[in-house]
Amino acid sequence: MSWSDVFSFEDYGALLALMTNSLIAGAALGIVGGLIGVFVMQRDMAFAVHGISELSFAGAAAALLFGGSVVVGSLGGALVAALLIGVLGSRARDRNSIVGVLMPFGLGLGILFLSLYSGRSANRFGLLTGQIVSVSNPDLGWLVLISAFVLVGLIVVWNPLRFESLDPQAAEARGVPTRGLSIVFMILLGAIVAAAVHIIGALLVMALLVTPAAAAMRVSNSPLVVPLLSAGFGLVSAVGGILLAIAGTLPVSPYITTISFAIYLVCRLVALRRERALRIRHEDRGAHTVPAGAAK
Repeated sequence: MSWSDVFSFEDYGALLALMTNSLIAGAALGIVGGLIGVFVMQRDMAFAVHGISELSFAGAAAALLFGGSVVVGSLGGALVAALLIGVLGSRARDRNSIVGVLMPFGLGLGILFLSLYSGRSANRFGLLTGQIVSVSNPDLGWLVLISAFVLVGLIVVWNPLRFESLDPQAAEARGVPTRGLSIVFMILLGAIVAAAVHIIGALLVMALLVTPAAAAMRVSNSPLVVPLLSAGFGLVSAVGGILLAIAGTLPVSPYITTISFAIYLVCRLVALRRERALRIRHEDRGAHTVPAGAAK
């Protein structure tokens, strides 16, 4: 196996011109996925993201089988899963059990639909691992519209949602409609998961909706810096992965997940160095402190 079996930059410029739709969609999903990922981490819902993606996969597979829009199918499946988790899973224990039930059901249903599908095998494989060559103009319109809808929704509910995510008891005591906010958030999460499935696939969607936010939270606690870093990490992961995949022979998802994971590792190393420096500083400060009575 040679390097050219993984990367080949021949005719890269011509291929890049054909991937404009994919790059636009990837940029939109990376930014919005990074922003909503902050709340996913704060609400401890990384497992729910995977559960939603499985039902989104089932909806997309059904649309592929019956000749409908894959984006619309994945959106329908994701919203059904999100509403079920949001309505029935008010407590973390209930939510995890519901997600645990939905995941195998959605995956099994999706595999059933794909096994009945007699079209191109690349279409079936792409639903699980992502694809960059299938973003048509109508699909791009849907993906950008979904991303814009989620972004506007996040902006509208940002402050109360942040308050409710960090301290739900205090938010409820202050009169914040926590139940309604939870359902709204799940709808927004379901929508962006459905869009992300179309680019990175159902199995690896957390690379855009969890890892960037997890990385950002390792290096900052600022309510402004964390969302900006997370959105930036998501953008770099999605667009960088697509740019590498254009020259590669592998599906797009390994490139996106590798970049996202590398960013997370770097952030962990930065956090470890910072913690070590603070610990050394505190130890030095304690060593130079003169004990009371020592002067006597």
